Amino acid sequence: MSSGTDLLLWAFVALSALAGLALVVSRWPAWAKALLVVGVTALYFGAERALDDTWGWPSRAGLPERFVLLAAVIEEPTKNDAGALYVWVHALQDGKPARQPRAYKLPYAKDLHALLEEAMKKVRQGVTQMGSAEPKRGKGTFYNWLRPGSDEQQMKIRDLPVPQLPEK
Repeated sequence: MSSGTDLLLWAFVALSALAGLALVVSRWPAWAKALLVVGVTALYFGAERALDDTWGWPSRAGLPERFVLLAAVIEEPTKNDAGALYVWVHALQDGKPARQPRAYKLPYAKDLHALLEEAMKKVRQGVTQMGSAEPKRGKGTFYNWLRPGSDEQQMKIRDLPVPQLPEK
């Protein structure tokens, strides 16, 4: 673990110890103690979900607007699992790749499966693939900001243009 996550872990341990002490020693009413238990529990699950991104798990957020496709893993749906598409991309910012690549988890879609499969064939042949992701029109609802990654995106993938070298 990094020092930042260690610090966060110890801060949560201290908060839990203080909450436990408050539950045992204080003369707060029962409703206040119950509210404290619910609050600390909610904080734990919220922090755990937020730390998923820092610990290397695939992000549930939407893909960057422009990116270079590095790899894709496809898990087809089964009776017990909805399936998923795992994509590893380098975001493009101002025409340059971001400092580090990022993994994303997308919900399974048959058309996206075919698109990624074709793109990975080209990547294996040495043809770099560039993609763009735009939000689908007319699908959004006002509460989508509550669920990261719930906004549907329209993905397009094409060959990265060959750089033009200056003449001698």
